[in-house]
Amino acid sequence: MAQHEHQSHPEIVKRLRRIEGQVRSIAAMIESKRSCVDVAQQLAAATSALASAKDTFIRDHIDHCLVGAAGSDQRDQLSELKAITKFL
Repeated sequence: MAQHEHQSHPEIVKRLRRIEGQVRSIAAMIESKRSCVDVAQQLAAATSALASAKDTFIRDHIDHCLVGAAGSDQRDQLSELKAITKFL
């Protein structure tokens, strides 16, 4: 498989590193018997951050790998795919 990097990849890696820190903090919160509401709030924040990173990664892939490789007859279908990914 060919290696490639998109312009967004370094920023996504930074986001993932921050999320990794969040998850470690959440584990520490649970170990220190913090309030369930506080833990749940942090879990929701980490989940949202991870979903955002995933969305950025997928949309970037569509924009740079699929659209660029598509023939003119497929570009309309890819535009529709891009549009619907906003609802994921």
